[in-house]
Amino acid sequence: MNVIAAVLLIAFVSKFALETAAELLNLRASRAELPPSLADIYKPEDYARSQAYLRAATRFRLARHTLDLAVLLTFWFAGGFNWLDGVVRAWGFAPIVTGLFYIGLLFMAYGALTLPFGIYETFVIEQRFGFNRTTPRTFVMDMLKGLVLGVLLGVPVLAGLLALFQYVGAYPWLYAWAAAAVFVLFMQYITPSLIMPLFNKFVPMQAGELKDAILKYAASVKFPVKNISVMDGSRRSTRSNAFFTGFGRNKRIALFDTLIAQHTIPEMVAVLAHEVGHYKKRHIVQATALSILQIGLVMLLLSVILNGAAAYRAFSFGQTSVYAGLVILVFIYPLVDFILSAGVLAISRLHETEADRFAVKTTTDPASMASALKKLAATNLSNLTPHPFYVFLTYSHPPLAQRLKAIQQSERAE
Repeated sequence: MNVIAAVLLIAFVSKFALETAAELLNLRASRAELPPSLADIYKPEDYARSQAYLRAATRFRLARHTLDLAVLLTFWFAGGFNWLDGVVRAWGFAPIVTGLFYIGLLFMAYGALTLPFGIYETFVIEQRFGFNRTTPRTFVMDMLKGLVLGVLLGVPVLAGLLALFQYVGAYPWLYAWAAAAVFVLFMQYITPSLIMPLFNKFVPMQAGELKDAILKYAASVKFPVKNISVMDGSRRSTRSNAFFTGFGRNKRIALFDTLIAQHTIPEMVAVLAHEVGHYKKRHIVQATALSILQIGLVMLLLSVILNGAAAYRAFSFGQTSVYAGLVILVFIYPLVDFILSAGVLAISRLHETEADRFAVKTTTDPASMASALKKLAATNLSNLTPHPFYVFLTYSHPPLAQRLKAIQQSERAE
């Protein structure tokens, strides 16, 4: 084992230890009794169910993290990366095709290994707590559609990436970064109209009191509403949500049908106002720019790996190649992302607070915003007392208590 291998081993184990500690601290922070300030959110029996769900979900994540680390370390130290490289090289294909086969085989093996976890999560945990509405047929079709999309979109992109680093002379990472940035923007453009409808049905919101209220609000904040869709979220889950995606003519605000069924019209307007707030505050543009910067970092790290032999020796590769370097990056980058994600998540939580504040200010109805958040928490069996360290590591939204406090402060400031 060389120095880099030892450092990576320590890093992988440390990351696992921190994630495990965060999960356990989060469990310890749970309370048997409802916090008095949030007592109107859950009925006692529903709160007990939320605590049981927290325990079940935590055990599941811990098992998944343990498996991931065990599989990586076993395959790594058994020389699996180099063994598979030898097998694929013996087929005699050109470097790009060899790389596609090598990465494809690793992807399929990992997918097969983790498939039971997906099945268990959907049909045992989510079913036990009343969330799941996914049928086995829908589950299989979603998996097959995802696989087909991965082949149709992922294979050409992967082949192009391998070719750039294989054949471009100086600074291939810059060309790869530019190409990846274009691809990200292209996917944001086509996803609302071409990709998402493959998995869910989107229908225009029907005329009525809710649509009239939304259009009135949109006009008040000068937001051009051309595409408000209702998504059949109930086909897979009882969970409810709303989201904004895309840009240009393909931007879309989508409301889950479960959300509409569970909320009053003022609450729905408040939820929509929150999504409009993300648009008005340019959060989507900022998130896209941040993701493109991260892609640049990924390409630079890949270039560094390819220009040295130490990382290959750390993973016991007998020969260097672009595709082997990319595989090394896939396993190393989560360590980098683990560090960067703390900042990214902090920005996301700030954006959510800003969107809440925008909704309160433009609807002048903080009560409806607060009640909508409470209903969402109850419907999704949200943990009301997460540990701060767990929030720091994993939460893209502030905890409910913080959001409600910020809404109250916004109301007093008006």
